[in-house]
Amino acid sequence: MVIKNVCLETVCGITSVLPENTLPEIAFAGKSNVGKSSLINALMNRKALARTSATPGKTQTINFYNINEQLYLVDLPGYGYAKVSAKEKEKWGKLIERYLHGSKQLKAIFLLIDIRHDPSANDQMMYRWIVEQGFQPIIIATKLDKLKRSQIDKHLKAVRQGLGVLPGTKIVGFSSVTKQGREEIWNLAEEKCLLHEEVESDERG
Repeated sequence: MVIKNVCLETVCGITSVLPENTLPEIAFAGKSNVGKSSLINALMNRKALARTSATPGKTQTINFYNINEQLYLVDLPGYGYAKVSAKEKEKWGKLIERYLHGSKQLKAIFLLIDIRHDPSANDQMMYRWIVEQGFQPIIIATKLDKLKRSQIDKHLKAVRQGLGVLPGTKIVGFSSVTKQGREEIWNLAEEKCLLHEEVESDERG
């Protein structure tokens, strides 16, 4: 994907009406501090369009980034941040659920997991919940540069086993520092959008 134009087009909070977009949407979910904003910035070739912060739980809205007038990258609120009240977490959960059920253009969900650690209970719960909504998430194992090369396969296996992923699930290692995995993520995103267009075209034919 050659990035020509990028803009943060829509920001939706808990009480917002979700947009009825006509372009394909690719969503990104992950716990707070997993590197979601850094990933999105790397995908867009921008340094700070998605706001990164040393304080976890910064993303409290659903942010829609328009890429080349071709598709949207959708940044979902981070989960699992301890300092957020249970009531606030419940509101964020309902916002995400409303989006997953309401979007007619959502083609794929990428779930981010920190490769250095076994998936947490929150990660496992989020994975199962996304599957229950009818999606098969693609897993992105972030912070790849923090491991030695000899450790990577072992940690990828731990992510796969820890989540109990469905057979055939894609797991992509990613580093926002080296950009390793960026092209593979874009290829998967584009493939999901193109496959859908082909299905629509077949149905019309």
